[in-house]
Amino acid sequence: MTRWLNNFAELMLIGHMVRKYLLLAFTIAFTVQSCKKSRSDLGKTLFTETGNKVFKNVENEAFAEVFRQTLKAEQPGLSQPKLIAAFYEKNEYEPVIVLQHVKQKGLQQLLTYFDRAAEHGLNPELFKAKELKELTDKLYDKKGIQTTEDAYRDIARLEILAANSLLQYSIALQYGVVSPKRIYAAYFTDTQRPDSNSLNRIFAIRDLKVYLDSIQPANEQYLALQKALKEGKAAPGITAAETQKILKVNLERLRWKNKPQEDKYVIVNIADFRLDVMEKGKSVLNMKVCVGEGRNKDFTDNIQEYDENDLKKDRPFSRETPQLNSMIHSVQVNPVWNIPESIASKEIVKSAAEDRYYLANHNIDVFENGKVVEDPEEIDWTSGNPGKKYRFKQRPGEDNSLGKIKFLFNNQSAVYLHDTPAKAAFKQSMRAVSHGCVRLEKPLDFAHALFGDGAKYEQIKKQMEDTVAVATNISLPKKVPVYLTYFTAWDDSGTIQVRKDVYGLDIVLYTYLQKRGAI
Repeated sequence: MTRWLNNFAELMLIGHMVRKYLLLAFTIAFTVQSCKKSRSDLGKTLFTETGNKVFKNVENEAFAEVFRQTLKAEQPGLSQPKLIAAFYEKNEYEPVIVLQHVKQKGLQQLLTYFDRAAEHGLNPELFKAKELKELTDKLYDKKGIQTTEDAYRDIARLEILAANSLLQYSIALQYGVVSPKRIYAAYFTDTQRPDSNSLNRIFAIRDLKVYLDSIQPANEQYLALQKALKEGKAAPGITAAETQKILKVNLERLRWKNKPQEDKYVIVNIADFRLDVMEKGKSVLNMKVCVGEGRNKDFTDNIQEYDENDLKKDRPFSRETPQLNSMIHSVQVNPVWNIPESIASKEIVKSAAEDRYYLANHNIDVFENGKVVEDPEEIDWTSGNPGKKYRFKQRPGEDNSLGKIKFLFNNQSAVYLHDTPAKAAFKQSMRAVSHGCVRLEKPLDFAHALFGDGAKYEQIKKQMEDTVAVATNISLPKKVPVYLTYFTAWDDSGTIQVRKDVYGLDIVLYTYLQKRGAI
């Protein structure tokens, strides 16, 4: 796990290298777009590189019309239909990829990378590898194309297919095949996706091998999972086939551009029930955590179908900890627990109905219209919907469900990191037991890692030890980023660690990759 975390920073360096390459390609784009071929250039280039005399009769304007019609017919099946159509319309339907890369059989270089897509856990047919090979072989065969009409049609198809597949491959390796925001309901992590400017630069690539090598993820974690996938070994306790699926979905997660960029940050791997404080690429503090209960806590689910058009996307259990990133801005020592309506309705009200002194014994105040109810024992908890009518707050104290301290960060799920009086859960291997917030094994150590030595940390220690618990807010001198994430496989010093899919998120991701034909 530590090795996985230590390599997060490397992902950002690779991204910088790719951006530098693409900036160079963008500069070259003006050359590609401004050099209008004369009537004989297309045919002459193709004849020179293939030796097929049919290309001597090819005329640019006649080809452009066939290309325009072919593109219109195939546009609905393209991954980026509007972008591709707009580019070729702007460039007078020139086959810029074929013209640039037909030389020295450069198009065959593209095929070698598509053929090796399985090394990334991807299906080569996602990039139409077989069809591209047939068209490319036909192009380089002196007798493969026998009429001018066939030349127009086949070059048009080859150009469109090569452009579409190159775009798909570039997106897949640099951003991932699917967008996590589109498949996960409880996903709130900033995740970069490609824009039209970055995609248009692909048409300006001069050297396919240099470019395709540059977008191969070089992070050690990614390379380690690639190696494990190739070896085909089974992780302890699961089959080789299931291990392959787990590796594939985690390779996809590593391709997403959602990794920390800061020198110091907090990361919680939900699937591993672990928190790390990272500084300059190294873990300076780690601890066990308890996370929200999950839909697959019994680990009984297998791959299943999900309706991509369903607005609920996947169907998380209401207590699952969301994936998100935010900034820890303050702590509350001796916190007040504002009990969520869902917990109040499902648990607090039921307990109060069974035991009239339950609320008093647990230091829980009841509010109606913002005012404290003086005699909550008189309330009939069995009539109406008291969980909605009343609000509940648990006062600071030894039995407060948030323990002695909670760490606050803005998020739409109303979750936070906090202490807990229920320490026994940290001895369990399966720690998906909370209502959604993250319980900390060593909250005081965590506070020290955030605040460092000084007056504020000393104040926190003192107030956590005070016999009279008073809720006190203390702001961090400098906000610290926090990432709640989900990985079920990583390399740990040469050993692949695998965790069970407690939230079923591997299942969801694998299903969507299947639907896209990506695996």
